[in-house]
This record gives sequence, C-alpha cells and structure tokens, in this order.
Amino acid sequence: MAAPRIHVIGAGVAGLAAAVRLAQGDQKVVLHDSAGHAGGRCRSLFDSQLDRRIDNGNHLILSGNRAIRDYLETVGAADSLTGPADASFPFRDLKTGETWVVRPDEGRVPWSVLFGPGRVPGTRLGEYLRALRLACAGPDETIRDCLAGSGPLFERFWEPLAVGVLNTPVETASAKLLWPVIKETFGRGRAACRPLMARVGLSESFVDPALDYLKAKGTEVRFNDRVRALNFGDERLDAIDFAGRTETLGPDDRVVLAVPAWTAADLVPGLDGPREAHAIVNAHFRLSAPPTSALPLVGLICGTAQWVFLRGDVASVTVSAADALAAEANDAIARKLWPEVRAALDLPADAGLPPWRIVKEKRATIAQTPAADRRRPPPRTRWDNLVLAGDWTATGLPATIEGAIRSGFRAADLVVTSLSSA
Repeated sequence: MAAPRIHVIGAGVAGLAAAVRLAQGDQKVVLHDSAGHAGGRCRSLFDSQLDRRIDNGNHLILSGNRAIRDYLETVGAADSLTGPADASFPFRDLKTGETWVVRPDEGRVPWSVLFGPGRVPGTRLGEYLRALRLACAGPDETIRDCLAGSGPLFERFWEPLAVGVLNTPVETASAKLLWPVIKETFGRGRAACRPLMARVGLSESFVDPALDYLKAKGTEVRFNDRVRALNFGDERLDAIDFAGRTETLGPDDRVVLAVPAWTAADLVPGLDGPREAHAIVNAHFRLSAPPTSALPLVGLICGTAQWVFLRGDVASVTVSAADALAAEANDAIARKLWPEVRAALDLPADAGLPPWRIVKEKRATIAQTPAADRRRPPPRTRWDNLVLAGDWTATGLPATIEGAIRSGFRAADLVVTSLSSA
C-alpha cells in the first residue's frame, strides 16, 4: 500500500514550517506554490537600483520567539540571526531630538521601572502599571482603551511597539493580541526579549535553509503551481484542481492549506475568515558608507516610520498600518522618510537623498481588530483530510513570523495525529 502523501499548498513561512515538521517525521510531502519562489511575504530579493540584496519587508524577531528558534534549529539556520549582545531598544523622538534606550530587567520583575532608572524619559510608574490591563483585556478592548492615558509613555513606547507588532492603528487594534507577546518576551526578562534580525536576509534565514532541508528529506517542491479549485465531497477533500491538471487524493492523503486568508476564503466553502487587511511600507536606502556609530535598530517617535533597521550600508525603514502612505507615489514616500533615517542614524543634515527602493505590501497582514480576531478560524475544518495554516488562523498570537510558524507546526501535528488514528 502506497504511503500517504501530504500536500502543503503555499510555501510561505507557515507552509514551510508545516512541510519541515512533516518531513522531520519522515512523512511524504509535496509542497506547492503559485509563485516561482518560496517565502511569500518573508523573503529577500536583489535590487538592481541599490545593487544590494534586500528583504521585501523588515521583521523584528525577539529571542523569546520559541517557534522561530525551533524552526531555525531544525533547518540548520540557528546562527543566521544577529542583534545586540544585550536586550536594548534605542528610541529617538523626532520632534524633540531626545534619545533613550529601553533595557528590560534580567528577571521577571521590572525593578528598574519600579525604582526609576529604567523608565522612558518623562514617564511615571503609574503609566507602566496600565500594562496589567492587557492581561485581562476584554474581547472588544483596543490598545488605546487599555494603555492610553495621561503621560508620554503611550506615545513614546506602547504605540510604536503595538503598531509594529499588530500592523493595525492603536484605535482599532486588539489589546488581547498584544498580551501574549508581552508575556512571552518582556514578561520573561532580558534573555527573552533581545531584538534579532536576519544576518544576511530573510531568505537566507527562513527560506533557503528550509528548502535545502526539505530537498534532503525527499520532499517534492512544485513552484508556479497554482490551485484553481478544491473539489470537496461530503466528508473529505477529494481532489485538487491545479492549472492544467487535477490531483485526486488517496484515502490516506492529507492537505495543509497555507495560503492567505482571502485566498483560502475563495477555495473553502463556508470559510468566513478575516478579509480586511492593512499595508506595510518599507523603504530601503543605500548609504555612501556604513555608519560607524549607528545602532542596528532604532525606534522612532513622532514620525511616519516606527523602526529603522541597519544592515551594512543599507538603512531600511518600516511603516506599519500604512494604508494611506501606500497610496502615495514612491518618490514622495522616499523623500518623506529619508529625513527620519538621517536623524535616526545621526547622519549630516545636508546628506542628500541616496539611492532608494520602496516596497509596498498592500495586504501585508490581516487587520488585527477585535472583530477580525473573532473570525480567525481554527486549523481543523469539517473535512477530515484538510487543515489550515497561516498567521491569520486562530493561533492566539498576532499575525507575525512566530504566529505563522506555530500555525504550520500545529497543522502538521494535526495531520500526523489524524494519520495515526485512521
């Protein structure tokens, strides 16, 4: 009897994580993607204008992201991330010129905040205690509902952090989704919240090593393989209709559908998942030389961007919840963001606009509002051979790389469980 085949549809991070987990258990996996490459929204590309390899979007990773750590260790890329030796988050207020560094305490109790030296300039202890409201946030409460109030901490820390994590304006972003991030990183002390970035690029960390691992495990990878329809029976998915051919599923075959929420909704009957999305705009600037004293990561206050990332001589800016900005012309965006980069990196005030590249992801993530969170589906479906994966499913986390990888692992584990009980 032929071994069951598991079709993983979608080679973004969630699909790669599912395929890696299945291949790790010696399952027979076929990985499909409609594009000519893997990685989805998490990949690198060569830009001819900059003459540099850049990421299509910047992703801030924290050392407490356990699923990312497990994934990278499995595919042999555990050393592909880099960051400061200690957990530190530098900030610059573009309006006042002030700079400061947030350094979490070693233990779970934030003694430096309680006694003063670790506070953001101008803030008071009571502003920090509002964070406790996140732990018991109601299903309809937003970030602003829980954390805003008198004092500058909201503007100087919570807002840039929340918008960067949730890619949703604080007025509508779900407070409940930020709490697990705080709990698993800042809530565990300094060792769990060291900021990390891909040393070379996202593809070199998350994509290429995974494809090499899958190839070594005998996984078949099919690019430019678009799914046109899923053919369902009463209890099972019977066949997958690809452009140009139909794959009939055997009685023990399984499918992991790891595509964006809006694509899944078009393929799966009755799937009423989140549809609304928010954009992320990334701007990449090639500097004349790598700044000698600049930090690899700087948070920005009172500007357009939330974060500046520095890798060699390329400075990259991330603007989350950027629907309005994404509608502007690329050259206007570059001219708007360059002064913020210049200030963040302490470059000369007369430094002219260098070569740049704007990357717009107009549907970067689902809108992470309370209403959208309630619509995130579980991985199980009513068909016994189909499971869902993706950062938009009900992971309990925001739509991040960590959430995507956890969803892929969970989908793979459900497939293995169903096969063992068949």
